[in-house]
Amino acid sequence: MELTDFKVLSFDCYGTLIDWESGIWEALQPTIAVAANKLGREAALEVFARHESAQESANPAMVYSELLSVVHAHMAQELGTPADSARDKAFGQSVPHWPAFADSAKSLAYLKQHYKLVILSNVDRASFKASNKKLGVEFDAIYTAEDIGSYKPDPRNFAYLIEHLKADLGFDAKDDLHTAQSLFHDHVPAEKAGLARAWIDRRQGQAGGGATVALAERPPVDFYFPSLAAFVDAHKLLI
Repeated sequence: MELTDFKVLSFDCYGTLIDWESGIWEALQPTIAVAANKLGREAALEVFARHESAQESANPAMVYSELLSVVHAHMAQELGTPADSARDKAFGQSVPHWPAFADSAKSLAYLKQHYKLVILSNVDRASFKASNKKLGVEFDAIYTAEDIGSYKPDPRNFAYLIEHLKADLGFDAKDDLHTAQSLFHDHVPAEKAGLARAWIDRRQGQAGGGATVALAERPPVDFYFPSLAAFVDAHKLLI
């Protein structure tokens, strides 16, 4: 199996193309500052991961910006912070401010020359539109949790991806390489859906799952890269 065997790259966005951990941590600062229970970055991200996955499972049709507000309210309560609906709302609306990884835009511009590029993201359309400006590329298709009515790792999201790759772009599942950071949200369900997988290990060298639920065992992947730039470098060697 080679990178050149594929015609489509389906991407997770947040954690893979957008540095959501830095964005989340920055957006949490007003709450961390007044919290009774002070947490460092990694501990706070673990609390976020636990509450986010619980809310996505319990409220699959909730728009992501609203879901983030609920997540923040639960986190604030756990951290011993007085309830503050304005802070909850601000956190929910923070996605447009989350930064892109330094290599994302340049790498996507290169990959656009060789693949169809597709987004499969646990986000709402409005939030992704703002993030897309930072990525500087026109994706060939964008499929969000808002469109699908569920959040990854729900298998419905990957069924939707496969169905719409065929209906919208004319490609089969075998033509797609799912490219993502999150083992929990993406690689486990993508494997079950029969998709080939490239792991962009943005957290290389760091313990735990960060802003995603940590897994006891790493699922198998077909390709491993420490960055999207490393993916591009590997592709250049094949052409």
